Amino acid sequence: MRHDPMLAILADLMRRVDGLAGQRGHLSVVRLHDEVDQIRHIARAFHLDVVEGLAGTLESALSLHGLGPVVLSYLDLMRDAISSDMRAADIVPIIAQRSPAPIATLRA
Repeated sequence: MRHDPMLAILADLMRRVDGLAGQRGHLSVVRLHDEVDQIRHIARAFHLDVVEGLAGTLESALSLHGLGPVVLSYLDLMRDAISSDMRAADIVPIIAQRSPAPIATLRA
């Protein structure tokens, strides 16, 4: 199996987004803001513009409104954007082999 560095980056971003979604209600606004900021920085470094833009918009929403149902909507959009980048990089089959558990889409 080939080692694709972008696979590692996208898998890490997906893990971070899923982790935030799983901790909904258990994170402070400050901690959530910091985690989303890290996602935004990683996305910027690897030119994942859609993910970066969504993370930046979510940061702004957190600053204005705090926690709320909008968080899950943005996390879903980030998950979709990361999945799209994975398909574009033609690496989804590799992830499917490694991760037998399905990733459920969370809704408010």
